[in-house]
Amino acid sequence: MTAHHVAHNREFWDADADDYQAAHGPALDPDGEMAWGVWRLPESELGILGDVTGLDVLELGCGAAQWSIQLARSGARPVGLDLSGRQLTHAQGAIDARALSVPLILADGERVPVRDECFDVVFCDHGVMGFCDPAVTVREASRVLRPGGLLAFSIGTPLLHATYDERRERQTKKLRSPMFGRREWISEGGTVDYLILTGEWISLFRANGLVIEDLLELRPPKGATTSYEYVPYRWARRWPAEQIWRVRKEPRR
Repeated sequence: MTAHHVAHNREFWDADADDYQAAHGPALDPDGEMAWGVWRLPESELGILGDVTGLDVLELGCGAAQWSIQLARSGARPVGLDLSGRQLTHAQGAIDARALSVPLILADGERVPVRDECFDVVFCDHGVMGFCDPAVTVREASRVLRPGGLLAFSIGTPLLHATYDERRERQTKKLRSPMFGRREWISEGGTVDYLILTGEWISLFRANGLVIEDLLELRPPKGATTSYEYVPYRWARRWPAEQIWRVRKEPRR
């Protein structure tokens, strides 16, 4: 049975995919360089995924597969997964236009239809970890990772949400809502979003055999611009709006 938030988000993304790609496709350019978050911080500088040559990589919430296309060109064997068939239509068109081979899976991040321990890297740039229940997605990511494999993902910070002023529709300098108790809600954008605190992330990683390697809080460079109405630039220069977790599945003993 499909969870209510999965069905809601699938309906949203199927309806919004064309507009989303029109608005953000140029910034997500699959012929450009791999970059993280709404401010497009280069993977070449952050080094989150590292050398992917010859690795089996699963992108959770691939959209139009911009990351997966770039990874294929970097020597990886990527697979893109998304719950939206319309997003995957965009992805397949982009893959075909570049004469690449990137398998695509229509599924949600809480039920990944692949066998255990078949990927070296599982990652997402926003996407699945914010739109699905982390208690389930972390377990699934660990299941499909080989021992020693990497899980990396970007997501909004609790502070981003705690300072959001619903009347002004933007972040402010003041705390506006509790950080405890709010785990799932329909965002201003219309999706069902999830937010958990740092301690719960750590508990989920430990419960699923994942060891933390790094937690990066992202800051836009001076003069940065973005196609997303995600957070004001000046706010994001002062406080972390996005973060990247980098954790690794424990090797088999």
